[in-house]
Amino acid sequence: MMKRIHVAAGIIINSEQQVLISCRLDHQHQGGKWEFPGGKVEANETPEQALIRELQEEVNILVNSARLFDSISFDYPDKQVLLDFMISTDFSGEAQGLEGQEVRWVAKADLPNYTFPDANQPIVDKLLAD
Repeated sequence: MMKRIHVAAGIIINSEQQVLISCRLDHQHQGGKWEFPGGKVEANETPEQALIRELQEEVNILVNSARLFDSISFDYPDKQVLLDFMISTDFSGEAQGLEGQEVRWVAKADLPNYTFPDANQPIVDKLLAD
């Protein structure tokens, strides 16, 4: 049985109501697709702590506070994930891809123009409805 991977992903929204997305590197699972940045929640962390750590490491953003937007369990053929999507408008730092990935601020209305992993699609839909 596969272990379900717990992931915290950040829906970071700036003052212009743009959302931060990053492109997965080609060698990664679901490579080449766009995602809400984040990463694995370690054993001793809350999702919020994981989000703060991962966004600092990955995209140079320091999240001051975040709240849960939605949780999704999703089974890929090769991987099972539990995604906690945290939303934050309270952050500092200039977004950049610290791991060589591309990052972009996009208007919510433009999110459908980007290909996201299947697990992220309900979140895109919910943001568009928001």
